[in-house]
Amino acid sequence: KQWYQRRVRGGKMWTTNGTQADWMCMLVNTNDNPNPHRNKSLICVPMKTKGVSVHRKISKMGMHSSDTAEITMENVRVPLDNLIGEEGKGFQHQMNQFQNERIYAAAGAIPAMDRAIQETIEYCSQRKAFGKTILDNQYVHYRLAELQTEVECLRAMLYQCVDQHVAGEDITPQATMLKLKSGRLVREVSDSCLQFWGGMGYTDDVFISRMFRDTRLMSIGGGADEVMLNIICKYMGTDPSSRK
Repeated sequence: KQWYQRRVRGGKMWTTNGTQADWMCMLVNTNDNPNPHRNKSLICVPMKTKGVSVHRKISKMGMHSSDTAEITMENVRVPLDNLIGEEGKGFQHQMNQFQNERIYAAAGAIPAMDRAIQETIEYCSQRKAFGKTILDNQYVHYRLAELQTEVECLRAMLYQCVDQHVAGEDITPQATMLKLKSGRLVREVSDSCLQFWGGMGYTDDVFISRMFRDTRLMSIGGGADEVMLNIICKYMGTDPSSRK
């Protein structure tokens, strides 16, 4: 195999848990096909392989419990047995994996939003200002009701998407919409709830401030919002490239 005889050179950004992992899964250019969707292979690289090194641990605004690393590779030889799937079809394998990842992202965001809303209700029912609790203000309890309604709609969408996936249907558009909506809604919930916590919400002492930092990644990781919109537009036939 020609790709096996070559030595992998280059770098890999945004490697989750890269400073402590035993191995990493990565896409590598393994042929000269000019089509970027046909020249990549998915391979497993043990982190102790000669030539693999952690260049740096990336400092992030959130997700501090999970490190993110920049990995460099210099003449790294990878055995053929470490190839995942077919050579040259790494991009397709990765895209198939993304559907599961995007469903998982929404499934993880929903309980976080439930917790944020519930803890905000509890805090606002105890915190008083101008002779009444924060929760007594109509805007506050109306806004929390709006947010919980949005979360329930997202939950229903998640259940439907999972049912279709288990049935073997192509859920690319549904999973993409689910990822887009969950990323945007979790930002809306964390921002709105933090506002009701006032100065306390700006401290590291409460859950809502950590959620505000951590969940900002939802609209970036696993495919940015703009990528999700592009995919949805292609399925709708509104993207210029799909109308040519």
